[in-house]
Amino acid sequence: MEGRIITGLDIGTTKVCAVICKEAPEGGVNVVGIGSSPSLGLRKGVVVNIDKTVESIQRALHEAATMAGVEVDSVFVGIAGDHIRSMNSKGMVGVSRDDHEITPADVERAINAAKALALPIDREIIHVIPQEFIVDDQDGIADPVGMSGVRLEVEVHIVTAAVTSAQNIVRSVQRAGYDVDEIILEPLASSLAVLDNDEQTLGVALVDLGGGTTDIAMFFDGHIRHTAVVALGGQHVTNDIAVGLRTPPDQAEEIKLRYGHCLADALERDEEIMVPGVGGRPSRKISRSVLVDIIAPRMEEILELAYQKMVESDILDLMSAGAVITGGGSLLPGVADLAERLWGMPVKVGLPRHLGGLTDTVRSPIYSTAVGLCLYGLVHHQGEGFASGNGNLWNDVLNSLKRFFRRFF
Repeated sequence: MEGRIITGLDIGTTKVCAVICKEAPEGGVNVVGIGSSPSLGLRKGVVVNIDKTVESIQRALHEAATMAGVEVDSVFVGIAGDHIRSMNSKGMVGVSRDDHEITPADVERAINAAKALALPIDREIIHVIPQEFIVDDQDGIADPVGMSGVRLEVEVHIVTAAVTSAQNIVRSVQRAGYDVDEIILEPLASSLAVLDNDEQTLGVALVDLGGGTTDIAMFFDGHIRHTAVVALGGQHVTNDIAVGLRTPPDQAEEIKLRYGHCLADALERDEEIMVPGVGGRPSRKISRSVLVDIIAPRMEEILELAYQKMVESDILDLMSAGAVITGGGSLLPGVADLAERLWGMPVKVGLPRHLGGLTDTVRSPIYSTAVGLCLYGLVHHQGEGFASGNGNLWNDVLNSLKRFFRRFF
């Protein structure tokens, strides 16, 4: 197989997804392998059982590698969880050259000044993302290298994680037999797969509805402005169904996927559904509206908490393109309509794009993070000259990556 092979590994609370992509000769990427395995060792995005997490990683990666017909040595891994914290920071330095030309070294010094924060010993920085540069009070500069100036400032978005949580993810992958190329915040990875430049420029909120957490990333003027996490997700909906209907969790998940809905008034008819009993008890019939009455309050709670996180950003009014919902939770019928009612903005479900190969298989929101991890790895780890092939879609991806990850991600 020609072209580089990049693997994205999404270690989620309910599932582990692996996607293997290959660099296409004409530019862009082709999906060549997909693997998925139930995740039994995580809670709310955090590893709580390394042995079970290792088994899930091995199964997912083995399935993907077998499908692709390649050997996988290293992976780009997503990180999430309610331990994630973010903030915006500024750094300022004087231009070092006598002729006042700004060099890459000046940019690096400015970014180092911006990330010189007093962090607790139990936290570490995983991303420092430049938003814009300011040269002698002239703002809105994407790349100041080569410009003339006396003073260089930078505004950055800093994402931190709990040291132990990040270490346990790395340790789980290594014990599974793979190296970690890099750890990437999951909503950032998802944004690469489902958002386009126009949305990022106008202002858009990405809401990744995962199994254990709901991750939020807000973009404006082509830059990331805010990230946040809600410690609730689709698994909590499943647990509510299991308790409310007195049925095993695996049966509750199947019922949710088959009959679930977020809006009672959207049901075309109120049919009866069969609910398996617990511990040998007989199955029984219930009205589908009863199921929706269990699902709807929890989904409203999750979406309202996500909205509060958006309000805290102080840029909610700038989200002209509305919101994009992705992740496994977005498969629940009616979730976009419910979000529109609660948030008062246009909402759509985001699917992975900019791909070749097994596109029909990965064109689902459950693969948004894993696909985004591959897109990040393919471009960022070969430099900006990578995607020189044809096609505006891939150029959109490249330009987006340049904007967010220019050398200092």
